[in-house]
Amino acid sequence: MALLIRSPAISAAQHSPVSDSSATCLADAACESQDTADHVERAQSDQTDHPAAPEYPSFHLQGFGDFDVASQARSEGASGFSEGQFVLHMMSELSRRVNFFAELSWTPRADAETGSPPAPTYNPAVERAFIRFDHSDLFKVSIGKFHTPINWWNTEFHHGQWLQTTISRPEMVEFGGKFIPVHFVGILVEGALPAGGWNVNYQAGVGNGRGTVISLPGDIGNASGAPAWVLNVFTKPDRAFGLRLGGSVYLDRILLPTGQEFHEHIVAAHAVWQKENPELIAEIASIGHEELGEPLTTSNLAYYIQAAYRLPQFGQLWKPYYRFEHIHVDPTDVVFQAVPNLDGSTFGVRYDISTYVALKGEYRVRQRVNSGPFTNGWFMQTSFTF
Repeated sequence: MALLIRSPAISAAQHSPVSDSSATCLADAACESQDTADHVERAQSDQTDHPAAPEYPSFHLQGFGDFDVASQARSEGASGFSEGQFVLHMMSELSRRVNFFAELSWTPRADAETGSPPAPTYNPAVERAFIRFDHSDLFKVSIGKFHTPINWWNTEFHHGQWLQTTISRPEMVEFGGKFIPVHFVGILVEGALPAGGWNVNYQAGVGNGRGTVISLPGDIGNASGAPAWVLNVFTKPDRAFGLRLGGSVYLDRILLPTGQEFHEHIVAAHAVWQKENPELIAEIASIGHEELGEPLTTSNLAYYIQAAYRLPQFGQLWKPYYRFEHIHVDPTDVVFQAVPNLDGSTFGVRYDISTYVALKGEYRVRQRVNSGPFTNGWFMQTSFTF
């Protein structure tokens, strides 16, 4: 088994000295003889010194971590220093067309000191784990646990704070949140079509959606007995390199601990300019719930807009950003009883202290009730990959 990526072998011909004919050849015959010898030597080297054949399985490992400090209202969370999430990404190529990927995380628990005996200090979790069969660019099949391909952020920025520009995720897609079902367990089919330079991509899946606790996935089965369906389509046109436009539909049936069942339908869209100067991200999602046997349908809406720009000065190490986000929950929605409303702004800057380490600072303003009080907080983070 091979660990990490191997560099291709360097042929002996690349190190062969090349003679200067004006300095070493005294006659045409001598030059021709030397050229022939060099040619034979290179040909023999090319025949015997090929790059080594790939070995399977070939295992690759990457890790992420972060450390944080916060000063905020108690209603919004804890203040002080904290250790962030420790994450490992693992990928193993099992053959030329088959590979396995897993994402493991360890998150500090807020209730670690309570209970008898005390709760574990960290909460371990398998965030993603799937095996993928690559038939071609047009058709790939994966089976396992995924980040649900409903919108852009959820499939672009996985666990590992270093990956994203900001400290915080938009609240509509935060890990452990209840608005968007972040995880999905099942089968996913995906592919890409050139489509005359439009580069149309699709992802379609069927599996377990939300669990009985709606912030958790159905890891060990489908609580409602009905599968969840998801379809995501997006384009990355050649003529506007860096632009991505897409939309998705998600259908599920939710069984609450009370025994009530609801149809859930989600329609989402995104527009992203995937460049550093500037970086623009906008997403919107509408979620409806309808109780089985009841005529009432509730509707909930969330969106955010984020802009960032990597400054050309100072070695292009500084990247200020701003995000506005909004969540409106229907007060009669039983499924989203514990989901808070939000109007919030986030101001921040990222400084890439090195290739693999970033320092971030954020100031957040939050309003949970219309015409209600605002809360604010300061946040600092160092995030890294290794």
